[in-house]
Amino acid sequence: MRVVFMGTPSYATTILEALFKDTDIEVVLVVTQEDKPVGRKQVLTPPHIKAWLLEQDLHVEIFQPKSLRSEEAQLKIASYQPDFIVVAAYGQILPKVVLDIAPCINLHASLLPKYRGASPIQSTLLANETYAGVTSMLMEEGLDTGAMLGFLYLKIEPEHNASILFETLANLAAELTRVTLKNFTSLSPLTQMSANATHCKKIKKEDGLISFEQSAKSILTRYKALSPWPGLFIESGLKLLELELFNHEDEAVFGVIKEIKSEGVVITCKQGCILLKTLQPISKNAMNALDYIRGKRLNIGDTLV
Repeated sequence: MRVVFMGTPSYATTILEALFKDTDIEVVLVVTQEDKPVGRKQVLTPPHIKAWLLEQDLHVEIFQPKSLRSEEAQLKIASYQPDFIVVAAYGQILPKVVLDIAPCINLHASLLPKYRGASPIQSTLLANETYAGVTSMLMEEGLDTGAMLGFLYLKIEPEHNASILFETLANLAAELTRVTLKNFTSLSPLTQMSANATHCKKIKKEDGLISFEQSAKSILTRYKALSPWPGLFIESGLKLLELELFNHEDEAVFGVIKEIKSEGVVITCKQGCILLKTLQPISKNAMNALDYIRGKRLNIGDTLV
């Protein structure tokens, strides 16, 4: 079968790699986002999937249209006469003209209809869900509203953060893609119940701002969901790079140093305490939390700002 693949980040790359390894599937075109300037020096950087393709020296055309709404882009994709268009975290809405070229199958990293939108994995963790998963669905003009074709899921373990789940769910999505494509004609699409749908927004840098006025448990939840980007930071700009839950006990005052231990510093929250292990001061390199406290000459009872 001939497949046009659309995707941009590492999640998509994992799925694409599985398709290349399957002798029954021929990837005839890869569509991805344009190269973008990254970092303070604004270095023009290719999307993850493009960088991987070039590194592997795979002989497949890479197409980076500014918009799929242009006639040029639509004719280009149609010219490959695909049996399927597979979409995984591409980053653009597909117009009806493209949807009509071939069955378009999206691999969305949530158990739909929950967490439609841009940040399904982070939103799953922020909601303290018991399970995470991926859904293959037929695409339509709505955002993640199409009929569902299949699911794979896993139980969220205490050690799971966004980085781990991205990698794990990408592997599940790769397996689900192959199963969906090979069994497409025998599948019975299941209409989503929109009444049960939830939507998640794109994660922004400011979402990483926390306060010790929150509970220790809620801070830990945000830490798992927002690592490595945007990460957690407090109002002063101090980044909390590595932390863990210390206890759930009520505290009279939040934001103060309760204990100084060899592995880090215990900070009180509105409820409970967290153990800070690694910090990053503004415009400085990351350092052990204990070294930071010593450098600031802070003691037990002092407030961390």
